[in-house]
Amino acid sequence: MGKVRGLLKASHFGPTLIVTTIAWFLAAHYWWEGPAYVIAFGVFTGQLVVGWSNDLYDYEDDLKHNRQNKPLVAGVISRSYLINWLRFMVAFSFVANLLGPLGFKGGLVYMFGISMGVAYNFYFKYNAFSWLPYALAFAALPSCVVISKGLAVPVWMWLGGAIFGTAAHFINVIKDMDQDRASGIGGAPQRIGKRNSIVAAAVLIALGAATVFFLG
Repeated sequence: MGKVRGLLKASHFGPTLIVTTIAWFLAAHYWWEGPAYVIAFGVFTGQLVVGWSNDLYDYEDDLKHNRQNKPLVAGVISRSYLINWLRFMVAFSFVANLLGPLGFKGGLVYMFGISMGVAYNFYFKYNAFSWLPYALAFAALPSCVVISKGLAVPVWMWLGGAIFGTAAHFINVIKDMDQDRASGIGGAPQRIGKRNSIVAAAVLIALGAATVFFLG
C-alpha cells in the first residue's frame, strides 16, 4: 500500500482529483452518469502521466531542496518503479481515452491537453511562455467532452478554460517561487515575482469569470 500511496502522491493527487472531478461533472452534463465515470477515469489516467513525468523530471531539483513531501525524495518509491508505471500509463491512457466515450476526436483533444502538460514539465516551465501549456490544456478539457457529442465548442468555454488555466499556473508557482529562482527556473511567474503573480492571477480569474458570464 505504501507504493500505491507513493504513486498517487507523485501524481500531485490534489490537482489530479480536482481535474478529474471537473471532467465528471462536464461529462455528466453532456452525457449521463454512466459514461461520465468512464470519461473521468480516462481523464484521471492522463493526469497521472502529467504528474508522474513532473516528479521524474524534477527529481534532482527536489532532491537539492530536500522536498521530503515528494515520494521519490522520501524514498517511498524508486525512479525505476515510477518510470515503469509511467511507460505503461502513457499507452493505457491513449487507449482508454481514444476508445472510450470521448471517441477518437474527443480523445485526441484530451491527449493534446496531456501533451501540453508534459511539454510544460520538460520545456515551457523554463521560459516566458510557461503559461501557454496551462492555457491550452485547460481549454482542451471541456472541449474534448463537447466534441465527443459532435457539438461545436462554445467560445466562452474554451476561452474561459484557457484564462482560468493561465491563472492556475501563476497560483501554482507562487509557493515554490524562491526555490525555483535559485534553480534557474525562469517561467513567467518567476520573472514577474510573487506580488505581481498574485495580481496577475486575480486579474485573470476576474477576466475568466467575465468571459463565462457575458459570453456563456
